[in-house]
Amino acid sequence: MKKHLKGIALHTAGLFGVKANTRVRRKQPGQIPGTAIHTGEKRMDEVRITLHDFDEEHYHTSTLKGIEKSAKYLKSESRTWIQVEGLHDIDRLRTIWEYFGLHPLIQEDIVSISQRPKVEVYDDLIYIVLRSITLDESTQKLQSEQVSIVLGKNYVLSFQESDTPIFEPIFRRLQTTTTRLRRLGPDYLMYALIDTIVDHYFVALDLLGELIEKAEESVVGQPDSKELPRIHALRRDLIIMRKSVWSLRDGINSLIRDDIPLISQDIKIYLRDVYDHVVQIIDSIETSREMVFSLFDIYMSGMSNRMNEVMKVLTIIATIFIPLTFIAGIYGMNFDPEASPWNMPELNMYYGYPVAMAGMLILSLGMLYYFRRRGWL
Repeated sequence: MKKHLKGIALHTAGLFGVKANTRVRRKQPGQIPGTAIHTGEKRMDEVRITLHDFDEEHYHTSTLKGIEKSAKYLKSESRTWIQVEGLHDIDRLRTIWEYFGLHPLIQEDIVSISQRPKVEVYDDLIYIVLRSITLDESTQKLQSEQVSIVLGKNYVLSFQESDTPIFEPIFRRLQTTTTRLRRLGPDYLMYALIDTIVDHYFVALDLLGELIEKAEESVVGQPDSKELPRIHALRRDLIIMRKSVWSLRDGINSLIRDDIPLISQDIKIYLRDVYDHVVQIIDSIETSREMVFSLFDIYMSGMSNRMNEVMKVLTIIATIFIPLTFIAGIYGMNFDPEASPWNMPELNMYYGYPVAMAGMLILSLGMLYYFRRRGWL
């Protein structure tokens, strides 16, 4: 597989310990459309398949060794969510894809982790790609991964790069009998998964907002050369957020606007709420980007002012020493006064050296007083 892939580093976005590292590999140009090649990193030892089957009366979850074990659940009247974690084992993933009859282009997009967020509607299913951004509480770092969701008539498939507990709140809600998630159909589960991912964007934005405030305090206070890479790292973080959210807005809007049999009108009300959240996040991202751009301008202005102050001090020092150097240069010529009355009679003065030094000191203090009166110091 390696000979068909070209590895490139996409980005290293992080600031004050916050990083989101992604290694992107791409297919060789000209390959057949629908060729499934994993373009990300191996984040798990093996692909894990977890089944969640539920209705108003029961909830069952188990780990599947093979996808065929889900047949009895898919044939029942209950709703089934099959959660797949790990995208590196193409052969095992293909058994899932073929079992559900997923289009080859969907198969390719699931394992191509550089996909932009989008929604594609097929005859009997809906395919959704999202970018999940979560905060690792232990390391205080942002983690980014691609999540794919497939909505069918009575099932939902989700594909994640790792076992990051993105959907932990969904598990807790499924264990409670009275929740709306247990009563409504798979389209509501699809909405809940999207809404959970969008909610994590707010957490990431809050963290970035704190980092921007810290950077602003440092830049306005005492800017130094360490601030510039931090500002650039913040800009990269916001680019990741913007790419993750911007296209998602159009995708959710299409789910709301288009007549899709798999999504009921009642669920579109909830999708409108997610759409509002996405728009709010986009506005916050744009505001944060403007703040970071202004931080760069403030940093450059601060460094320029700092350089001007340094140059001013150096210029004043040089200006003071110019007349002193002139005086020392004149009396350093040592023309013999005995050879001619025109040859520096001051050399024979009894207090000539102290007078010269006192004169230079008085001249220096006078210039400093003048500079201070003019406001140059």
